[in-house]
Parts: sequence; structure tokens; C-alpha cells
Amino acid sequence: MSAVQQESVGAPRDEAPYTLDQPAPRVLGFWDQSAFWANLGVSLLAFSGAYTVLAPTEDGTPTISIMAGITAMIVGTVIGGLMLGLAAVPGARTGQPAMVLLRGLFGARPSYLPTVLNIAQLIGWGTFELITIAGAARALWDGVPRWAYVIAAGVITTVLTIWPLGSVRLLRRYVTIAVCVALVYFYVQLLREPLPDLNKGSWNGFWLGADAALAVSISWVPVAADYTRHSRTRRAAFGAAAVGYSITQIVAYVLGLFALALVAGDASRIYDPFLHVTLGALIFAIFVVREADQSFANVYSTAVSIQNLVPRADRRVLSVALGVLITVLALALDINDYADFLSLIGSVFVPMLGVLAADFFLGSGRRGWNTSRTAPARWNMIVAWLLGIAVYQLINPGTVAHWTDLWQHVQKTLHFTPASWMSASLFSFLAAAAATLLLTPLSRSRATD
Repeated sequence: MSAVQQESVGAPRDEAPYTLDQPAPRVLGFWDQSAFWANLGVSLLAFSGAYTVLAPTEDGTPTISIMAGITAMIVGTVIGGLMLGLAAVPGARTGQPAMVLLRGLFGARPSYLPTVLNIAQLIGWGTFELITIAGAARALWDGVPRWAYVIAAGVITTVLTIWPLGSVRLLRRYVTIAVCVALVYFYVQLLREPLPDLNKGSWNGFWLGADAALAVSISWVPVAADYTRHSRTRRAAFGAAAVGYSITQIVAYVLGLFALALVAGDASRIYDPFLHVTLGALIFAIFVVREADQSFANVYSTAVSIQNLVPRADRRVLSVALGVLITVLALALDINDYADFLSLIGSVFVPMLGVLAADFFLGSGRRGWNTSRTAPARWNMIVAWLLGIAVYQLINPGTVAHWTDLWQHVQKTLHFTPASWMSASLFSFLAAAAATLLLTPLSRSRATD
């Protein structure tokens, strides 16, 4: 029997279990989780990705003003943060990781499809994070070859992943304080610079910008329960995820938008305002090192997701193997073009949250889900999920060649043109939730017959 399949000695009481056969310790309080989510809200990708809330056109021209972008980002982040909080509660109540919860929502075997999609996107984002860390590190000091930065980031990521709950506590004790100091410092420095007119531009693409910010928050939905299953209370899980993440994402995105304003909207120069201020390189290094918590979260959740397929797999072995994999991929690939495909995969989890929230809080979840490996398929939930996916793609077909062409053809067939105020994330969430509630009584009546 392989090392991955061998039954492990039990994990320490204050650490995540090695396999799904072992119970998850409830050791994370509100502040532990708040520090974790707050750190995930501050990302190098938040600075470079701030441009997306300006709803740029295909040629890169911003659609809305920076002030409109700030407002859209706040609205989108608050809504997305509340959704993230909803995703956090089931893990705290049941003690089960995210993909195992899908056994109760869709059935054991149907849960394998979203699990595989989640594994694919997490490996992609983990690789993307290592590339981002290496790029930012070279912006600080290019005297070290790129491959050395990638390998260093991969090693740090793997070490953090082997001791995940210890890493969360480390974030609370040390890293969060350093990040807060760095944010305050850069706000003071950047606001001393003469900013251009922040109101220059329109508000016509407001909801496109809000949807971009909302989508970033929801990108963590498929992994939320992997961490909140260790929460001492449901209230702590919800509050830490919804508030901790939202506050820091807003702070980071606003800072990113100020930086963009200082470089005339040139996203390729987004780091320049940080590096050109006094002590900028030293303070910015905090963000670069801290970025490893993003790759850590992606790799750890990949390992836990694989355990839904192979419950007795040892997450330590999986973590090392995945750490090596994303490091090799980051060395070999430039996946900037792959980001659109990752966003497409992520979009299927937005309506999934609508189904999960409606059924868990208002449907059968109140009586308890069957999350065993023999849980029967729940086709009504699958139909509700597919309806939500269709709504999302009709409003926002994305930019992945053939997939986009398909949904644009469907739009023409239905004579449907999405309005600028339509949020693909919000509408698909509500559509999936409504379909879930409508289909649940139908399934009950059939069961009675």
C-alpha cells in the first residue's frame, strides 16, 4: 500500500487531522480566524487587480472613474464578504471540509465533479501566486534569478501547509501586525503625493466593477469550510470571514487604486508608487513575504479537496507533492493567459453557494446533511446549480474563446442583451437559491408519493 494510502498516526490535538477519518479539532477562535481572513484580503494581486474594478474595455480603457471604482469595490466586497460568511458557517456547524459538505448538497458521487474543478483551480491559483511572488521579489531586487525566488516561495508554502493551524496562529501573532503597519505607512506616503482628479470618468460601468470585486471575495467560497471546521463557534466563523476579509480587501483595493492614479492607470507600473517612497522597498517586502499565505491556502485546500476523493490520503504527503507540483509549474509556465480560464472555473462556484446557502439554512440542511461516502444523489440540487451557472454565463460569458462564443450565441438566440447594471455573481447566486427553494418542495412531494 502506498504512503499516501497508509493510515497515519493521529495528528496533534491542536493541528488539522491527517485524514478524513480523524476528527477536526475546534481550536480556532475569532481572532485566529480574523487574522487568517484579513491576511487573505491583502494580496499583491489586489494591488495589480484593482484595475479590474474600473471595468476596463477590451483595449484596456477604464470605463468608470476611480471614485466610482472605489465605491463599486466597497459595495461588491461587502456583498461578497457576506456570502463568504455564509459559506463559512456549514464548516463550523458540521466539522466537515468544503468538498465533503458537497456530498450532503449534491450526493457523494456528484460531489466529485465540483471537487475536481476546485482542485484544478486551486493548483492554477497556487502556481499563479508563486509567479506573482517571484515577480514582485524581482521588482524589489533583481540580483537573484527568478527560479530562486520561485523555489523559495514554494518551500515556504509547503512548510506552512504541513502545519496549517499553526500557520494560522502564526499569522495572528506576528504577520497581521506587520501588514497593518505596512498598509498605514503606504497610505500616508501615497496620499502625500498629488493625486489626479479621482472623479474624471463616468459611473456607467459601476456594477461591472462591483461584480469584479464581488467575484474576488467569492473565489474563497470553495475553501472556507476547510478552515472554519476548526472554529470554536459558528458566530466566530461567520464574523471573521465576513468582516475580517472585507475590511482588508477594501483597504488593499483602495490603496491599489490610489497607486494606479499615480501611474496614470498603467497597471504594468502598479508597484512603482510603493517602491519609490522612503523605505518603500523595505516595507513592500512585508507584502511579498506575506503573499505566501495565499499560496498556502490554495495548496492546503487542494490537499483537503483530494481527500474527498481519497479519504484516507495523508494530507502531509499530499501537501509536499502539491508544493513540488506548483513550484515546477511556476518555473515552467507563464500562466497569465490562464487566469481567464481560472476565472471561468471560479464562476461555477458562485451559484453553487446560492444552492448551498438556501438548502443548508432553509432546506434539508436544518435537519442535517448526509455527508457519508454513500450519500445518494440529489438531482434537484444539481438542476438548481446548473440553472445558476446558466444565468451567470448569460450575463457574463467571460473571455475563454469557444466557451464565450457558445454563450454569446445563446444570448443572440434568446434575444438577450445584459444590461450594464446586472451583476453576474449576484444574479446567479439569487437565481440558484430561488431554484433550490422551488425544487425542494417538489422533491419532498415526490418522496412522499
